[in-house]
Amino acid sequence: MSQDKVLRRLTIRSFHIEEVQMGAKTSISERTLQLDASKLESIITSDNFIHNISIQVIPPHQHNLEINTIMDIIPISTKVIGKMGDGITHTLTGVYVMLTGCDEFGKQMAEFGSSEGILSDQLKLGQAGTPGEEDIIIHMDVTLTHQKEADRSQPMAAFRACDTFIDLIRTPLKQQNGRLADDSATFEDKIRENKKKVLIIKQVAGQGAMYDNLLFPDEPSGFSGGRSIIDLGNVPVVLSPNEYRDGAIRAMT
Repeated sequence: MSQDKVLRRLTIRSFHIEEVQMGAKTSISERTLQLDASKLESIITSDNFIHNISIQVIPPHQHNLEINTIMDIIPISTKVIGKMGDGITHTLTGVYVMLTGCDEFGKQMAEFGSSEGILSDQLKLGQAGTPGEEDIIIHMDVTLTHQKEADRSQPMAAFRACDTFIDLIRTPLKQQNGRLADDSATFEDKIRENKKKVLIIKQVAGQGAMYDNLLFPDEPSGFSGGRSIIDLGNVPVVLSPNEYRDGAIRAMT
């Protein structure tokens, strides 16, 4: 009788957030996420493409506000043990980061149609990859320096700045006691002898100035360490189910 062979075992622990507030340091305690906005100044000055950054906490049901183009909706997750697709990952529920952007003259960071306007008109809640009705949104708006010729440098600077800011949250998230997680689930990549082999093909964008995808960033759904599908020549890449589940693909459109 054949036995399953376990290749990878991924445990994802979830910690629910009910309140986000600005404070003196970035911390997580008693379902409250505190953000230190003073760190933004060093992020701005570290990149010549960044003109300014603002942070706004948007509570549930308060989406009647004007925004620049939505560049991404980003979950907050971090590796605690192991590499992408294996080990232990901590993630926050109840809160997402929304990245928006334009340049200093108001040109939107979009290639095939922009999404600036009233947030409630531009963002459909409760979909795969979007916040739910009761989720809090941390809105990071990046103003980029104007460039005569648009290329990937501008949007990549915004993604990089946002990832640096999220890293500030990942630090206390790594330190959360796993026993206090609101939910924990373990997933296994297995080889099953004499069973059908299933391959799912996912087509991702890699078209140039704005359309790009990163593979295998250092952190789940992160930016740092990721490899651009464009720079890889848009060649096919094989991922395991757990690598995909753990955030090995970072879509940036």
